[in-house]
Amino acid sequence: MSDSLINYAVRGGVAKLTFNRPHQLNAMNTRMMEQIIAALKQMQADDAVHVGILTGAGKAFMAGADIKEYANCDAAGFRAFQRQAAVLYSAICDCPQPMLAAVNGYALGGGFEIALACDLILASDNAKLGLPEIKIGLIPGGGGTLRLAQAVGHHRAMDMVMTGRFVEASELCRAGLISHVYAAEDFEEAVDSYAGQLASQPPLTLRAIKRLARYPAGAIEPAWLKEEALALEQAFTAPQARACIAAFQNKDQDDVRPRAGSVSELSR
Repeated sequence: MSDSLINYAVRGGVAKLTFNRPHQLNAMNTRMMEQIIAALKQMQADDAVHVGILTGAGKAFMAGADIKEYANCDAAGFRAFQRQAAVLYSAICDCPQPMLAAVNGYALGGGFEIALACDLILASDNAKLGLPEIKIGLIPGGGGTLRLAQAVGHHRAMDMVMTGRFVEASELCRAGLISHVYAAEDFEEAVDSYAGQLASQPPLTLRAIKRLARYPAGAIEPAWLKEEALALEQAFTAPQARACIAAFQNKDQDDVRPRAGSVSELSR
């Protein structure tokens, strides 16, 4: 499809889904979410697929939700966007196949939450990850705070979420969140090799390991996700957040007051 915002291909038991809005750093809008969900359903139904990879075209994995779409949303529209995002994160978690996030650059906000919903994260050595929602008066809304705290511990997660700072892949590898960091120039080849190794394992065993490893320690209670969604909606309707989102939309960086490692870094 000429208007596709993703690329989907299967080779050697590995399905690779590539976010394809490189000029927008693969920022996720409603149409992209719909296409990702459709591709994940296709992957789940394909017995020839043993492993899935999510990655991004260009210099970013995904720079989060499309703030331009946020800026044009009223409360009802924002709620609908978040409901669709919740379906997406659940679709990743519920895939029976192991899901790899191949983070080839920026993975921020909803992009980082997509990676956190995967079973393994591989990253290039130039990758930067973070949950910078607080910089526009919001909070992570896709299970980010919950999954990050489970993965790296409460205090490290609070540092990342409350400051909104961008974190280098090497730091998160030491924290145990990222499994492997590869040189950027070798990244795609290294990811394909790793995924190929997994795909060569017995597929039923891979699926069983994924299913069992998530329970009970890895489970996220649905009630927690609902509470997070409500907190995000309340933040979105607050005057400060609306002003920050409008300022970001208008590129008025003085109003947003960016700091080192803030969203303004993405425009460089």
